[in-house]
Amino acid sequence: MKRFLMDMHPVKRLAGVTLLSLLVLALAVVWDNWGDMLWDPKAPTAPTPASTRSNEAQIEQGRYLALAGNCMACHTARGSVPLAGGRRIETPFGGVYSSNLTPDPETGLGRWTAYDFWQAMHHGRSKGGRLLAPAFPYNHTSVVSREDSDAMFAWLQTQTPVVQAQPAHTLIWPLGTQPALAVWRSLFFEPSPFQADKTQSAEWNRGAYLVQGLGHCAACHSPRNALGASGAVHDLSGGLMPVVNWYAPDLTRDAETGLASTPLPEIVRLLRTGASNTAQTSGPMGEVVQHSLQHLSESDLHAMALYLQSAAQSSPQRPTQPPAPARVGLQMAQLGQKTYERHCLACHGEKGEGLNTSNGEVAYPALAGNRAVRMNDPTNLVQLVLYGGYGPATALHPRPFGMPPAVLELEDREIAAVLTHLRTQWGNQAPEVTPLQVNRIRAAQGS
Repeated sequence: MKRFLMDMHPVKRLAGVTLLSLLVLALAVVWDNWGDMLWDPKAPTAPTPASTRSNEAQIEQGRYLALAGNCMACHTARGSVPLAGGRRIETPFGGVYSSNLTPDPETGLGRWTAYDFWQAMHHGRSKGGRLLAPAFPYNHTSVVSREDSDAMFAWLQTQTPVVQAQPAHTLIWPLGTQPALAVWRSLFFEPSPFQADKTQSAEWNRGAYLVQGLGHCAACHSPRNALGASGAVHDLSGGLMPVVNWYAPDLTRDAETGLASTPLPEIVRLLRTGASNTAQTSGPMGEVVQHSLQHLSESDLHAMALYLQSAAQSSPQRPTQPPAPARVGLQMAQLGQKTYERHCLACHGEKGEGLNTSNGEVAYPALAGNRAVRMNDPTNLVQLVLYGGYGPATALHPRPFGMPPAVLELEDREIAAVLTHLRTQWGNQAPEVTPLQVNRIRAAQGS
């Protein structure tokens, strides 16, 4: 081959080398995505559906793990049967529709085996080898053990079959094609089966397994690149969530979340109820608490809290330089104070001290010294003012207080002014919020 190329015309030689290189790359991508299907020693030759050999304990374990993974949130369309799929998930590249997880033989998992399900969880491949879109966080589900995967499948097989075909994705061509997905996966996906850290306790490792795996925390709490790939399964460094436009805080930085310094019981309380003495959840995190975390056992929540706190305490804390004082004009300062007095003071207090209920629980959080108020990125504050702040309704916190939306009541200039007021009063120091920032978030949400 080498002698043949040397005897060719230089232009043809270059073309030949280029073609050969592309062929080698194509073969490498094919092998990377499907090669293991040729030699996997664990692949059964005559698979039997797991439902025929599952027991009550395994099914209950699967139900619990499905809650831990919040499977129902994505695999249930509004107004449809739970787990029947069909929910449209918006991405920067178009829409992806979730699949039917009920055991319907034609449109769901009725003809799947436990091994097929494991392939989807571990390799991000559907039955038959079709590559799945990475809206399904298979980098995180690849952490899940085969035992837990089989338990989840056993529970799914007990659900009532629902006939509901998965709609076709509407991704920008060619991003939804199998060749494009194969290239993306070769660049950004590598199965990450959980490896216990022998230097840590069993509880720490359990927390790591849940956070990195079914909890898929890094799917929100890590930055995404231009092609939509998130960080590693243990990357909790925060980032802006595309499309929904919420900022997922850096969980390793105490200045943003307080995880390193908050007592463990308070972290557990926040995960279980959505509210603690120092923080409240809203937006996407509130939904996670409502549909998933509140249903987990006390021991698992404590393990997750322990792991998260350990990650925050072991991460180097960047020195927090106080920002330069915001240069707010007199008119904007007056507008901010006036807007606060008219819309915020009754609940949050004259000096941003907040309001507690008669039994000492936080009703309306203090704004003075509030990490969310002082965060450098004001995205979440703008979202809360525009569309309201509502915590999750949970078993231990069934009637959370909320904040009504101001999207139709306040103009961009008023919202920018009042948020700047919050961020520069009562000892708070944070950059000003501009009307342009508010307008961009309002426009992104289509309101």
